[in-house]
Amino acid sequence: MSINDPRWGNRGGDDGQDGGGPRRPNDGPPDLEELWRDFNRKLSGMMGKKRGGGNGGGDGPRMPPVDFGPKMLGGGIGVLLGLVVLVWLASGFYIVDESQRGVVLQFGKRYETTEPGLRWRLPYPIQSHELVNLTGVRTIEIGYRGTERNKVLKEALMLTDDENIVNIQFAVQYILKDPVEYLFNNRHPDEAVVGAAETAVREIVGKSKMDFVLYEGREQIASEAAKLMQAILDRYDAGVLISKVTMQNAQPPEQVQAAFDDAVKAGQDRERQKNEGQSYANDVIPRARGTAARLLQEADGYRQRVISNAEGDASRFRQIVTEYAKAPEVTRQRMYLDTMQQIYANTTKVLVDTKGQGNLLYLPLDKLMNVAAGTAAQQAGDAHNTAAAGRQSSAFAGQVPPQLEQAPAVTSKSLSSSERSPLGSRDREAR
Repeated sequence: MSINDPRWGNRGGDDGQDGGGPRRPNDGPPDLEELWRDFNRKLSGMMGKKRGGGNGGGDGPRMPPVDFGPKMLGGGIGVLLGLVVLVWLASGFYIVDESQRGVVLQFGKRYETTEPGLRWRLPYPIQSHELVNLTGVRTIEIGYRGTERNKVLKEALMLTDDENIVNIQFAVQYILKDPVEYLFNNRHPDEAVVGAAETAVREIVGKSKMDFVLYEGREQIASEAAKLMQAILDRYDAGVLISKVTMQNAQPPEQVQAAFDDAVKAGQDRERQKNEGQSYANDVIPRARGTAARLLQEADGYRQRVISNAEGDASRFRQIVTEYAKAPEVTRQRMYLDTMQQIYANTTKVLVDTKGQGNLLYLPLDKLMNVAAGTAAQQAGDAHNTAAAGRQSSAFAGQVPPQLEQAPAVTSKSLSSSERSPLGSRDREAR
């Protein structure tokens, strides 16, 4: 017999007319009632074997067959329904994390707000719940997506107060402060945050100059934008708290980037030249002021010296006049001796009276030479200093009289008795 024969595996005869015989392939699908009777028969046999130890061959009492009628079937359905109800009630348990808050909805309407922990509500469709994270920081990006190169020009291009267009990219970080307002007051709360952020930044940029937006005003714009966004969202009752606004990039459009770079370089060159000029001025002006102050001090010193010399000469002249009035001859002789002393002190020649007494005179020629050399050097130094002060002082140039440019040097030096002139000694002896 071939393995593909439809009668393969049939142990009985081919005719098989009774219900227990094998069915032929062309007999059609089995009857449901027949299947149910076969199921009851097999189950009754199994129950009979368990209760009575078997249903054939023994003399013991046989258990009556179990009839799975409507009563027995109704009990199984009740147990099944109980299990289904228990599972349905268990589906009402849910866990609220520490960072979350639960909002229970009854037929779509807010019923209560639950705290963290294990909670239970009536199962669906009577009640449902929503879990809202209150501590997680959420971020939205305006003007770009992901990286700064992925620009969204529709959001990034903004108009400034001086009618220039700038490309601004910024990010907004926010958290939720009220889950009920976040869920029920706005249909799309995240889109509301995006709209409020874009509106606030456009308003602030529209009131500012381009240079302020691109350079020194970034932090100020971000701070003001955060305050304005929070005010707008509070009016919407969005339940959102703005935590930070970060300016990622602010630059002119790509079409005018080259021209803008040239303008920036020109401005930088201007600032550099201004700084160099200021540095040069800071170096030259203090030195000029110091030189002017030094010249003024030298001129003042020269004035004081000339005045002092003049007053000294006048006082000495008045004293001489007074003494001359008292003793004219003595005063005249004293003036003569002082004059001769000054003359001899400034000359290298020595006059000796050979007609008088033949006493041996000691002349300290080395001391006379040293005194003459020192006096000449002092006069030359005074003349040099006076000429230098006259050249440096522009204020007194041409105003100093010639007779005051070199004050007369008055030197009163008394010689010892051995160094006096022999003429004076002889005059005193004659008197």
